[in-house]
Amino acid sequence: MREQGPGPAGRGARSQAYDTEPQEDGPAVTAGIVAGPVPRDAVLVTGADAATYLQGQISQDVEAVAPGTSAWSLVLAPQGKVDAWFRLTRGADGSFVLDVDPGFGETLLSRLERFRLRVDVSFERLAGWRMLAVRGPRATEAWLDTVDAEVRSVVDWPGFGGIDLLGPDIALPPGLPTDGADDLEVARIRAGWPAMGRELTERTIPAEVGGLVESSVSFTKGCYTGQELVARIDSRGGNVPRPVRLLEVRGDGEVSPGDEITVDGKAVGEITSAAADPDSAMTVALGQVHRRVEPPAAATVAGMAATVLATVATR
Repeated sequence: MREQGPGPAGRGARSQAYDTEPQEDGPAVTAGIVAGPVPRDAVLVTGADAATYLQGQISQDVEAVAPGTSAWSLVLAPQGKVDAWFRLTRGADGSFVLDVDPGFGETLLSRLERFRLRVDVSFERLAGWRMLAVRGPRATEAWLDTVDAEVRSVVDWPGFGGIDLLGPDIALPPGLPTDGADDLEVARIRAGWPAMGRELTERTIPAEVGGLVESSVSFTKGCYTGQELVARIDSRGGNVPRPVRLLEVRGDGEVSPGDEITVDGKAVGEITSAAADPDSAMTVALGQVHRRVEPPAAATVAGMAATVLATVATR
């Protein structure tokens, strides 16, 4: 299955980008390739009513997703706040694979099962699936077609595009570095790409995350659960109290989720994700910041000087 669209990065062990030489037993890997395993939960949706049931439950237009392609979607609580944000991939047989950040597969499955009544649709957790995120200038070229993956999702992050490979058994070509999880996390944060349990929680209004509505919501499909809040905020220009912002923090101290963000001595928000960026000798972070703070703005985080920036829109 292939997708033309974005894909997530992950979190994990320390990493670096590589210049690698051609391998005698495999393809050459060019400068700047970064790759790493990324935990993901996956759910299989089957049944004659799978498409119509999902169409009434999620924010994306399921009918517009062609077999073999993917799209990002939200599933919302009736009040319009986020239950889960996931990628939907449509199979040629009418089934769907939904993949979501680790630890949220059961949340997604339970939410979708909640309103199932007299319809032919079944949900199954796909045990043992994993994802490999590959980023760099050749990450979408044909040599990665040799990798056996159920889902291939093209990533279009500014300056750091690539591909996600998802399935039960990802066997990699020789010569591909696979310890890039920390670099992937820095790239995720710089791209403003949200993570479940961090930028996206049960308290999150979708419009708080820049570009999330544009990439994950159809305004031309029929009704779905939680639609009213999304439509109302969009009609008012997407103005929300605490949008997610990118921050750069200068200093040697540690920045952690939950750290307070202050401007002129007043608390204006808190950090949701943070990672040390060795290339800039700074910590990059995402955080919810009160809308009265206009980027770029000087701030303080964990006793260190910081700058609040506008996030790059999720696409």
